[in-house]
Amino acid sequence: MFDQINYSLQFIKPELILVCTLLVSIILDLIFKNKKIVIYFVIAGLVSSFVSLLSNSNVNQHLFFNMYAVDPFSHFFKIFLLTAILGIVVFSMFSNEVSEIKSRKGEFYYFLVALTIGMFLMSSSTNLIMMYLSLELTSLTSYLLAGFMKEEKSSSEASLKYVLYGAFSSGMMIYGISIIYGMTGSFDIFAINIALADGVTSLALLISTVLIFIGFGYKISAVPFHFWTPDVYEGSPISVTTILSVASKAAGFSMLMRFLKIVFIDPYASPSVNDWGVLEIVPIVEILTVLSVLTMTLGNIVAVWQTNLKRLLAYSSIAHAGYLLLGVLTLNNEGYSATLIYLVVYLFMNVGAFLIVMLISNKIKSDDIDSYKGLGMRSPFIGITFSLFLISLTGLPPTAGFIGKLYIFSALINKEMILLAVIGVLNSVVSLYYYVRIFRNMFLRESLPTDKEITLTLGEKILILAFAIPTLILGLYFAPLVEFAHASVSMFAGN
Repeated sequence: MFDQINYSLQFIKPELILVCTLLVSIILDLIFKNKKIVIYFVIAGLVSSFVSLLSNSNVNQHLFFNMYAVDPFSHFFKIFLLTAILGIVVFSMFSNEVSEIKSRKGEFYYFLVALTIGMFLMSSSTNLIMMYLSLELTSLTSYLLAGFMKEEKSSSEASLKYVLYGAFSSGMMIYGISIIYGMTGSFDIFAINIALADGVTSLALLISTVLIFIGFGYKISAVPFHFWTPDVYEGSPISVTTILSVASKAAGFSMLMRFLKIVFIDPYASPSVNDWGVLEIVPIVEILTVLSVLTMTLGNIVAVWQTNLKRLLAYSSIAHAGYLLLGVLTLNNEGYSATLIYLVVYLFMNVGAFLIVMLISNKIKSDDIDSYKGLGMRSPFIGITFSLFLISLTGLPPTAGFIGKLYIFSALINKEMILLAVIGVLNSVVSLYYYVRIFRNMFLRESLPTDKEITLTLGEKILILAFAIPTLILGLYFAPLVEFAHASVSMFAGN
Protein backbone atom coordinates (compact mmCIF):
# COMPACT_ATOMS: atom_id res chain seq x y z
CA MET A 1 0.00 0.00 0.00
CA PHE A 2 2.76 2.45 0.94
CA ASP A 3 4.62 1.70 -2.27
CA GLN A 4 1.50 2.53 -4.28
CA ILE A 5 1.02 5.79 -2.37
CA ASN A 6 4.67 6.81 -2.76
CA TYR A 7 4.52 6.03 -6.47
CA SER A 8 1.34 8.06 -6.90
CA LEU A 9 2.61 11.11 -5.02
CA GLN A 10 5.26 11.87 -7.63
CA PHE A 11 2.54 12.54 -10.22
CA ILE A 12 0.44 14.96 -8.16
CA LYS A 13 2.98 17.69 -7.47
CA PRO A 14 0.64 20.46 -8.75
CA GLU A 15 -2.01 19.36 -6.25
CA LEU A 16 0.54 19.13 -3.42
CA ILE A 17 1.78 22.65 -4.21
CA LEU A 18 -1.79 23.93 -3.96
CA VAL A 19 -2.31 22.19 -0.61
CA CYS A 20 0.91 23.74 0.75
CA THR A 21 -0.15 27.13 -0.63
CA LEU A 22 -3.48 26.82 1.18
CA LEU A 23 -1.93 25.89 4.53
CA VAL A 24 0.80 28.55 4.44
CA SER A 25 -1.61 31.28 3.27
CA ILE A 26 -3.86 30.55 6.26
CA ILE A 27 -0.87 30.99 8.59
CA LEU A 28 0.22 34.19 6.82
CA ASP A 29 -3.30 35.56 7.15
CA LEU A 30 -3.16 34.99 10.91
CA ILE A 31 0.28 36.56 11.31
CA PHE A 32 0.26 39.62 9.03
CA LYS A 33 -2.17 42.52 9.06
CA ASN A 34 -1.19 43.47 5.52
CA LYS A 35 -3.31 41.06 3.48
CA LYS A 36 -1.40 41.82 0.27
CA ILE A 37 1.22 39.35 1.52
CA VAL A 38 -1.43 36.61 1.41
CA ILE A 39 -2.57 37.68 -2.06
CA TYR A 40 0.94 37.65 -3.53
CA PHE A 41 1.73 34.33 -1.89
CA VAL A 42 -1.45 32.81 -3.33
CA ILE A 43 -0.50 34.09 -6.80
CA ALA A 44 3.00 32.64 -6.39
CA GLY A 45 1.54 29.28 -5.32
CA LEU A 46 -0.83 29.18 -8.28
CA VAL A 47 1.98 30.04 -10.70
CA SER A 48 4.22 27.37 -9.15
CA SER A 49 1.46 24.80 -9.53
CA PHE A 50 1.02 25.87 -13.16
CA VAL A 51 4.75 25.43 -13.87
CA SER A 52 4.70 21.99 -12.21
CA LEU A 53 1.62 21.06 -14.21
CA LEU A 54 3.38 21.78 -17.50
CA SER A 55 5.98 19.10 -16.67
CA ASN A 56 3.18 16.51 -16.34
CA SER A 57 1.86 16.98 -19.87
CA ASN A 58 2.83 13.52 -21.14
CA VAL A 59 1.70 11.53 -18.08
CA ASN A 60 -1.09 8.97 -18.45
CA GLN A 61 -1.44 7.15 -15.14
CA HIS A 62 -4.10 5.72 -12.82
CA LEU A 63 -3.07 6.44 -9.23
CA PHE A 64 -4.09 5.70 -5.64
CA PHE A 65 -5.60 2.29 -6.36
CA ASN A 66 -7.36 3.50 -9.50
CA MET A 67 -9.11 6.39 -7.73
CA TYR A 68 -7.32 9.22 -9.51
CA ALA A 69 -6.23 9.69 -13.12
CA VAL A 70 -3.44 11.96 -14.29
CA ASP A 71 -3.89 12.00 -18.05
CA PRO A 72 -4.06 14.53 -20.93
CA PHE A 73 -7.79 15.02 -20.35
CA SER A 74 -7.37 16.11 -16.72
CA HIS A 75 -4.22 18.01 -17.75
CA PHE A 76 -6.31 20.14 -20.12
CA PHE A 77 -8.82 20.99 -17.42
CA LYS A 78 -6.16 21.75 -14.81
CA ILE A 79 -4.47 24.22 -17.15
CA PHE A 80 -7.89 25.71 -17.84
CA LEU A 81 -8.75 25.96 -14.14
CA LEU A 82 -5.43 27.51 -13.11
CA THR A 83 -5.69 30.05 -15.94
CA ALA A 84 -9.21 30.94 -14.82
CA ILE A 85 -8.36 31.18 -11.12
CA LEU A 86 -5.20 33.23 -11.73
CA GLY A 87 -7.23 35.62 -13.86
CA ILE A 88 -9.95 35.86 -11.23
CA VAL A 89 -7.43 36.44 -8.40
CA VAL A 90 -6.09 39.45 -10.30
CA PHE A 91 -9.70 40.34 -11.22
CA SER A 92 -10.60 40.37 -7.50
CA MET A 93 -7.79 42.77 -6.65
CA PHE A 94 -9.76 45.43 -8.58
CA SER A 95 -13.07 44.57 -6.88
CA ASN A 96 -14.50 47.10 -4.44
CA GLU A 97 -16.73 44.37 -2.98
CA VAL A 98 -13.71 42.30 -1.92
CA SER A 99 -11.40 45.17 -0.94
CA GLU A 100 -14.01 46.78 1.33
CA ILE A 101 -14.04 43.72 3.60
CA LYS A 102 -10.55 44.34 4.99
CA SER A 103 -10.69 42.07 8.03
CA ARG A 104 -11.47 38.95 5.96
CA LYS A 105 -9.76 39.77 2.67
CA GLY A 106 -7.09 37.10 3.20
CA GLU A 107 -9.78 34.46 3.68
CA PHE A 108 -11.22 35.19 0.25
CA TYR A 109 -7.98 34.35 -1.51
CA TYR A 110 -7.17 31.14 0.31
CA PHE A 111 -10.76 30.02 -0.22
CA LEU A 112 -9.98 30.38 -3.93
CA VAL A 113 -7.03 28.01 -3.47
CA ALA A 114 -9.24 25.50 -1.63
CA LEU A 115 -11.78 25.76 -4.44
CA THR A 116 -9.03 25.10 -6.98
CA ILE A 117 -7.94 21.96 -5.13
CA GLY A 118 -11.51 20.66 -5.19
CA MET A 119 -11.85 21.35 -8.90
CA PHE A 120 -8.51 19.63 -9.61
CA LEU A 121 -9.79 16.54 -7.80
CA MET A 122 -13.05 16.67 -9.76
CA SER A 123 -11.22 16.65 -13.09
CA SER A 124 -9.17 13.55 -12.20
CA SER A 125 -11.53 11.40 -10.12
CA THR A 126 -12.16 7.88 -11.43
CA ASN A 127 -14.02 6.58 -8.39
CA LEU A 128 -17.60 7.52 -7.49
CA ILE A 129 -16.78 8.25 -3.85
CA MET A 130 -13.80 10.34 -4.93
CA MET A 131 -16.08 12.20 -7.34
CA TYR A 132 -18.58 12.87 -4.59
CA LEU A 133 -15.97 14.06 -2.08
CA SER A 134 -14.28 16.37 -4.58
CA LEU A 135 -17.68 17.78 -5.57
CA GLU A 136 -18.46 18.43 -1.91
CA LEU A 137 -15.11 20.15 -1.32
CA THR A 138 -15.79 22.43 -4.28
CA SER A 139 -19.39 23.06 -3.23
CA LEU A 140 -18.65 23.83 0.43
CA THR A 141 -16.00 26.36 -0.55
CA SER A 142 -18.39 27.88 -3.09
CA TYR A 143 -21.03 28.34 -0.38
CA LEU A 144 -18.56 30.33 1.72
CA LEU A 145 -17.50 32.48 -1.21
CA ALA A 146 -21.11 33.15 -2.28
CA GLY A 147 -21.90 34.47 1.20
CA PHE A 148 -18.60 36.27 1.63
CA MET A 149 -20.27 39.69 1.96
CA LYS A 150 -22.29 38.50 4.93
CA GLU A 151 -23.15 42.08 5.89
CA GLU A 152 -25.22 42.28 2.71
CA LYS A 153 -28.66 40.66 2.91
CA SER A 154 -28.55 39.58 -0.74
CA SER A 155 -25.22 37.80 -0.23
CA SER A 156 -26.44 35.86 2.81
CA GLU A 157 -29.63 34.95 0.97
CA ALA A 158 -27.62 33.78 -2.05
CA SER A 159 -25.42 31.58 0.12
CA LEU A 160 -28.40 30.04 1.92
CA LYS A 161 -30.19 29.21 -1.33
CA TYR A 162 -26.98 27.74 -2.70
CA VAL A 163 -26.59 25.54 0.39
CA LEU A 164 -30.19 24.30 0.24
CA TYR A 165 -30.08 23.39 -3.44
CA GLY A 166 -26.61 21.92 -3.02
CA ALA A 167 -27.68 19.76 -0.08
CA PHE A 168 -30.66 18.41 -2.03
CA SER A 169 -28.64 17.56 -5.15
CA SER A 170 -25.82 16.12 -3.06
CA GLY A 171 -28.25 13.81 -1.26
CA MET A 172 -29.77 12.64 -4.53
CA MET A 173 -26.34 12.00 -6.02
CA ILE A 174 -25.04 9.92 -3.12
CA TYR A 175 -28.26 7.89 -3.15
CA GLY A 176 -27.75 7.19 -6.86
CA ILE A 177 -24.15 6.16 -6.17
CA SER A 178 -25.33 3.75 -3.47
CA ILE A 179 -27.71 2.07 -5.95
CA ILE A 180 -24.93 1.60 -8.50
CA TYR A 181 -22.68 0.18 -5.81
CA GLY A 182 -25.42 -2.24 -4.82
CA MET A 183 -25.73 -3.45 -8.43
CA THR A 184 -22.04 -3.65 -9.34
CA GLY A 185 -20.22 -4.02 -6.01
CA SER A 186 -17.71 -1.30 -6.90
CA PHE A 187 -17.17 2.46 -6.87
CA ASP A 188 -14.46 2.22 -9.54
CA ILE A 189 -15.95 3.55 -12.79
CA PHE A 190 -13.87 1.13 -14.89
CA ALA A 191 -15.15 -1.84 -12.88
CA ILE A 192 -18.69 -0.46 -13.10
CA ASN A 193 -18.34 -0.24 -16.88
CA ILE A 194 -17.42 -3.93 -17.13
CA ALA A 195 -20.26 -4.91 -14.77
CA LEU A 196 -22.78 -2.93 -16.85
CA ALA A 197 -21.53 -4.53 -20.06
CA ASP A 198 -22.15 -7.98 -18.52
CA GLY A 199 -25.78 -7.03 -17.76
CA VAL A 200 -27.64 -5.36 -14.87
CA THR A 201 -31.22 -4.40 -14.06
CA SER A 202 -32.17 -1.59 -16.44
CA LEU A 203 -34.78 0.15 -14.22
CA ALA A 204 -32.48 0.37 -11.18
CA LEU A 205 -29.63 1.65 -13.35
CA LEU A 206 -31.91 4.25 -14.94
CA ILE A 207 -33.00 5.52 -11.51
CA SER A 208 -29.43 5.67 -10.20
CA THR A 209 -28.21 7.44 -13.36
CA VAL A 210 -30.92 10.09 -13.12
CA LEU A 211 -30.08 10.68 -9.44
CA ILE A 212 -26.38 11.04 -10.22
CA PHE A 213 -27.22 13.41 -13.07
CA ILE A 214 -28.98 15.64 -10.54
CA GLY A 215 -25.60 16.19 -8.88
CA PHE A 216 -23.92 16.93 -12.19
CA GLY A 217 -26.81 19.09 -13.38
CA TYR A 218 -26.68 21.22 -10.25
CA LYS A 219 -22.95 21.84 -10.73
CA ILE A 220 -23.21 22.87 -14.38
CA SER A 221 -26.49 24.82 -13.91
CA ALA A 222 -28.49 22.62 -16.27
CA VAL A 223 -32.29 22.94 -16.33
CA PRO A 224 -34.19 21.91 -14.18
CA PHE A 225 -31.39 22.03 -11.59
CA HIS A 226 -30.61 25.68 -12.27
CA PHE A 227 -32.92 27.46 -9.82
CA TRP A 228 -30.08 28.54 -7.52
CA THR A 229 -28.10 30.18 -10.32
CA PRO A 230 -29.77 33.60 -10.92
CA ASP A 231 -30.15 34.48 -7.23
CA VAL A 232 -26.65 33.27 -6.31
CA TYR A 233 -25.06 35.08 -9.26
CA GLU A 234 -26.86 38.32 -8.38
CA GLY A 235 -26.21 38.17 -4.63
CA SER A 236 -22.57 37.06 -4.72
CA PRO A 237 -19.58 39.34 -5.31
CA ILE A 238 -19.05 39.66 -9.07
CA SER A 239 -15.68 37.90 -8.84
CA VAL A 240 -17.38 34.90 -7.17
CA THR A 241 -20.13 34.95 -9.80
CA THR A 242 -17.41 34.75 -12.44
CA ILE A 243 -15.80 31.74 -10.74
CA LEU A 244 -19.10 29.90 -10.55
CA SER A 245 -19.97 30.64 -14.17
CA VAL A 246 -16.61 29.56 -15.61
CA ALA A 247 -14.27 27.51 -13.39
CA SER A 248 -16.84 25.64 -11.31
CA LYS A 249 -18.94 24.89 -14.40
CA ALA A 250 -15.87 23.57 -16.26
CA ALA A 251 -14.97 21.28 -13.35
CA GLY A 252 -18.52 19.90 -13.40
CA PHE A 253 -18.25 19.20 -17.12
CA SER A 254 -14.89 17.48 -16.70
CA MET A 255 -16.36 15.06 -14.17
CA LEU A 256 -19.55 14.50 -16.18
CA MET A 257 -17.60 13.79 -19.37
CA ARG A 258 -15.27 11.30 -17.68
CA PHE A 259 -18.21 9.57 -16.01
CA LEU A 260 -20.07 9.19 -19.31
CA LYS A 261 -17.00 8.19 -21.31
CA ILE A 262 -15.90 5.43 -18.94
CA VAL A 263 -19.16 4.09 -17.49
CA PHE A 264 -21.44 3.95 -20.54
CA ILE A 265 -19.08 2.99 -23.36
CA ASP A 266 -19.06 -0.67 -24.42
CA PRO A 267 -15.65 -2.03 -23.33
CA TYR A 268 -15.84 -4.78 -25.96
CA ALA A 269 -16.46 -2.39 -28.87
CA SER A 270 -13.75 -0.66 -30.87
CA PRO A 271 -14.11 3.07 -30.11
CA SER A 272 -13.70 5.45 -33.03
CA VAL A 273 -14.27 9.13 -33.66
CA ASN A 274 -17.73 8.45 -35.08
CA ASP A 275 -18.92 5.75 -32.70
CA TRP A 276 -17.81 4.82 -29.20
CA GLY A 277 -20.06 1.78 -28.98
CA VAL A 278 -22.42 3.18 -26.33
CA LEU A 279 -24.14 0.69 -24.00
CA GLU A 280 -27.89 0.70 -24.63
CA ILE A 281 -28.97 -0.11 -21.07
CA VAL A 282 -29.87 3.53 -20.30
CA PRO A 283 -30.99 6.15 -22.89
CA ILE A 284 -28.06 8.47 -22.13
CA VAL A 285 -28.21 10.40 -25.39
CA GLU A 286 -31.95 11.02 -25.01
CA ILE A 287 -31.54 12.23 -21.42
CA LEU A 288 -28.71 14.59 -22.38
CA THR A 289 -30.68 15.84 -25.40
CA VAL A 290 -33.64 16.84 -23.23
CA LEU A 291 -31.36 18.52 -20.68
CA SER A 292 -29.46 20.41 -23.38
CA VAL A 293 -32.50 21.71 -25.26
CA LEU A 294 -34.29 22.76 -22.06
CA THR A 295 -31.17 24.42 -20.68
CA MET A 296 -30.24 26.58 -23.65
CA THR A 297 -33.87 27.43 -24.52
CA LEU A 298 -34.98 28.43 -21.02
CA GLY A 299 -31.72 30.27 -20.36
CA ASN A 300 -32.04 32.38 -23.50
CA ILE A 301 -35.77 33.05 -23.25
CA VAL A 302 -35.72 34.13 -19.59
CA ALA A 303 -32.63 36.30 -20.22
CA VAL A 304 -34.74 38.42 -22.62
CA TRP A 305 -36.73 39.89 -19.69
CA GLN A 306 -33.78 40.65 -17.40
CA THR A 307 -32.92 44.25 -16.57
CA ASN A 308 -30.06 43.46 -14.16
CA LEU A 309 -26.84 42.61 -15.99
CA LYS A 310 -25.70 40.04 -13.41
CA ARG A 311 -28.99 38.17 -13.73
CA LEU A 312 -28.87 38.51 -17.51
CA LEU A 313 -25.38 37.00 -17.61
CA ALA A 314 -26.55 34.32 -15.16
CA TYR A 315 -29.24 33.14 -17.57
CA SER A 316 -26.75 33.52 -20.41
CA SER A 317 -24.44 31.19 -18.47
CA ILE A 318 -27.28 28.66 -18.16
CA ALA A 319 -27.81 28.83 -21.92
CA HIS A 320 -24.10 28.24 -22.57
CA ALA A 321 -24.27 25.12 -20.41
CA GLY A 322 -26.87 23.90 -22.89
CA TYR A 323 -24.53 24.53 -25.83
CA LEU A 324 -21.75 22.65 -24.02
CA LEU A 325 -24.09 19.70 -23.44
CA LEU A 326 -24.65 19.53 -27.20
CA GLY A 327 -21.02 18.57 -27.61
CA VAL A 328 -21.13 16.07 -24.75
CA LEU A 329 -24.22 14.21 -25.98
CA THR A 330 -22.53 13.20 -29.24
CA LEU A 331 -20.47 10.76 -27.15
CA ASN A 332 -17.53 10.76 -29.51
CA ASN A 333 -14.06 12.32 -29.68
CA GLU A 334 -15.18 15.06 -32.04
CA GLY A 335 -17.97 16.22 -29.73
CA TYR A 336 -15.80 16.05 -26.63
CA SER A 337 -12.99 18.07 -28.23
CA ALA A 338 -15.57 20.63 -29.43
CA THR A 339 -16.74 20.97 -25.81
CA LEU A 340 -13.17 21.63 -24.66
CA ILE A 341 -12.70 24.25 -27.39
CA TYR A 342 -15.96 25.95 -26.38
CA LEU A 343 -14.94 26.01 -22.71
CA VAL A 344 -11.69 27.83 -23.49
CA VAL A 345 -13.32 30.53 -25.61
CA TYR A 346 -16.10 30.80 -23.02
CA LEU A 347 -13.46 31.47 -20.36
CA PHE A 348 -12.11 34.57 -22.09
CA MET A 349 -15.38 36.07 -23.32
CA ASN A 350 -17.39 35.45 -20.14
CA VAL A 351 -14.73 36.53 -17.65
CA GLY A 352 -14.13 39.62 -19.81
CA ALA A 353 -17.83 40.50 -19.76
CA PHE A 354 -18.09 40.06 -15.98
CA LEU A 355 -14.89 42.08 -15.51
CA ILE A 356 -16.36 45.09 -17.31
CA VAL A 357 -19.63 44.76 -15.38
CA MET A 358 -17.61 44.77 -12.14
CA LEU A 359 -15.50 47.80 -13.10
CA ILE A 360 -18.59 49.77 -14.13
CA SER A 361 -20.37 48.73 -10.94
CA ASN A 362 -17.36 50.02 -8.96
CA LYS A 363 -17.84 53.45 -10.57
CA ILE A 364 -21.61 53.90 -10.79
CA LYS A 365 -22.83 51.47 -8.09
CA SER A 366 -25.40 49.90 -10.41
CA ASP A 367 -25.81 46.74 -12.50
CA ASP A 368 -28.98 47.92 -14.23
CA ILE A 369 -28.96 47.90 -18.05
CA ASP A 370 -30.52 51.39 -18.17
CA SER A 371 -27.50 52.80 -16.33
CA TYR A 372 -25.42 51.93 -19.44
CA LYS A 373 -27.16 54.58 -21.58
CA GLY A 374 -24.61 56.43 -23.69
CA LEU A 375 -21.72 54.52 -22.12
CA GLY A 376 -20.18 53.70 -25.49
CA MET A 377 -19.96 57.40 -26.34
CA ARG A 378 -18.77 58.55 -22.90
CA SER A 379 -16.20 55.74 -22.53
CA PRO A 380 -15.34 54.32 -25.98
CA PHE A 381 -12.75 51.81 -24.67
CA ILE A 382 -15.32 50.18 -22.38
CA GLY A 383 -18.01 50.27 -25.05
CA ILE A 384 -15.86 48.65 -27.73
CA THR A 385 -14.37 45.91 -25.54
CA PHE A 386 -17.70 45.09 -23.91
CA SER A 387 -19.27 44.85 -27.37
CA LEU A 388 -16.52 42.43 -28.41
CA PHE A 389 -17.30 40.14 -25.47
CA LEU A 390 -21.04 40.28 -26.13
CA ILE A 391 -20.58 39.57 -29.84
CA SER A 392 -18.43 36.58 -28.92
CA LEU A 393 -21.01 35.32 -26.42
CA THR A 394 -23.58 35.49 -29.22
CA GLY A 395 -21.31 33.45 -31.47
CA LEU A 396 -20.72 35.87 -34.33
CA PRO A 397 -17.53 36.04 -36.43
CA PRO A 398 -14.70 36.98 -36.24
CA THR A 399 -14.70 36.27 -32.51
CA ALA A 400 -13.73 33.15 -30.56
CA GLY A 401 -17.39 32.48 -29.69
CA PHE A 402 -18.09 31.79 -33.36
CA ILE A 403 -15.33 29.15 -33.47
CA GLY A 404 -16.65 27.49 -30.31
CA LYS A 405 -20.18 27.17 -31.68
CA LEU A 406 -18.89 26.20 -35.13
CA TYR A 407 -17.14 23.13 -33.73
CA ILE A 408 -20.12 22.21 -31.54
CA PHE A 409 -22.56 22.39 -34.44
CA SER A 410 -20.12 20.61 -36.81
CA ALA A 411 -19.89 17.70 -34.35
CA LEU A 412 -23.69 17.48 -34.30
CA ILE A 413 -23.98 17.59 -38.08
CA ASN A 414 -21.30 14.90 -38.51
CA LYS A 415 -23.24 12.77 -36.01
CA GLU A 416 -26.36 13.40 -38.16
CA MET A 417 -28.09 15.32 -35.35
CA ILE A 418 -29.24 18.06 -37.70
CA LEU A 419 -32.32 19.05 -35.68
CA LEU A 420 -30.22 19.71 -32.56
CA ALA A 421 -27.83 21.85 -34.58
CA VAL A 422 -30.80 23.88 -35.90
CA ILE A 423 -32.17 24.33 -32.35
CA GLY A 424 -28.73 25.51 -31.24
CA VAL A 425 -28.55 28.08 -34.06
CA LEU A 426 -32.07 29.36 -33.30
CA ASN A 427 -31.12 29.77 -29.65
CA SER A 428 -28.09 31.79 -30.70
CA VAL A 429 -30.43 34.09 -32.63
CA VAL A 430 -32.56 34.57 -29.49
CA SER A 431 -29.45 35.40 -27.46
CA LEU A 432 -28.57 38.11 -29.98
CA TYR A 433 -31.77 39.95 -29.00
CA TYR A 434 -30.89 40.50 -25.35
CA TYR A 435 -27.26 41.32 -26.09
CA VAL A 436 -28.42 43.92 -28.66
CA ARG A 437 -30.38 45.64 -25.86
CA ILE A 438 -27.04 46.37 -24.20
CA PHE A 439 -25.53 47.64 -27.48
CA ARG A 440 -28.56 49.90 -27.96
CA ASN A 441 -28.17 51.42 -24.52
CA MET A 442 -24.43 51.96 -24.92
CA PHE A 443 -24.42 53.47 -28.41
CA LEU A 444 -27.93 54.53 -29.49
CA ARG A 445 -29.42 56.05 -26.35
CA GLU A 446 -28.35 59.36 -24.87
CA SER A 447 -26.76 59.72 -21.47
CA LEU A 448 -28.41 61.60 -18.66
CA PRO A 449 -26.97 65.06 -17.96
CA THR A 450 -25.61 63.81 -14.66
CA ASP A 451 -23.73 60.89 -16.24
CA LYS A 452 -19.97 61.26 -16.41
CA GLU A 453 -17.22 59.54 -18.34
CA ILE A 454 -16.02 56.34 -16.67
CA THR A 455 -12.24 56.45 -16.47
CA LEU A 456 -10.17 53.31 -15.98
CA THR A 457 -6.67 52.97 -14.62
CA LEU A 458 -3.89 51.57 -16.79
CA GLY A 459 -3.99 48.31 -14.80
CA GLU A 460 -7.72 47.93 -15.39
CA LYS A 461 -7.31 48.50 -19.12
CA ILE A 462 -4.49 45.96 -19.34
CA LEU A 463 -6.62 43.39 -17.50
CA ILE A 464 -9.54 43.93 -19.91
CA LEU A 465 -7.19 43.57 -22.89
CA ALA A 466 -5.81 40.34 -21.40
CA PHE A 467 -9.25 38.82 -22.05
CA ALA A 468 -10.26 40.86 -25.11
CA ILE A 469 -7.19 40.02 -27.21
CA PRO A 470 -7.56 36.21 -26.92
CA THR A 471 -11.29 36.59 -27.61
CA LEU A 472 -10.41 38.17 -30.94
CA ILE A 473 -7.27 36.18 -31.80
CA LEU A 474 -8.91 32.78 -31.16
CA GLY A 475 -11.58 33.77 -33.66
CA LEU A 476 -8.90 34.18 -36.33
CA TYR A 477 -6.16 31.72 -35.37
CA PHE A 478 -7.41 28.72 -33.44
CA ALA A 479 -5.41 25.76 -34.82
CA PRO A 480 -3.23 25.26 -31.67
CA LEU A 481 -6.31 25.22 -29.43
CA VAL A 482 -8.05 22.68 -31.67
CA GLU A 483 -4.97 20.44 -31.72
CA PHE A 484 -4.63 20.65 -27.92
CA ALA A 485 -8.30 19.72 -27.45
CA HIS A 486 -8.09 16.78 -29.89
CA ALA A 487 -4.95 15.45 -28.20
CA SER A 488 -6.51 15.76 -24.74
CA VAL A 489 -9.52 13.70 -25.74
CA SER A 490 -7.78 11.09 -27.89
CA MET A 491 -5.33 10.23 -25.07
CA PHE A 492 -8.08 9.83 -22.47
CA ALA A 493 -6.89 7.39 -19.76
CA GLY A 494 -8.63 4.11 -20.41
CA ASN A 495 -8.90 4.49 -24.21
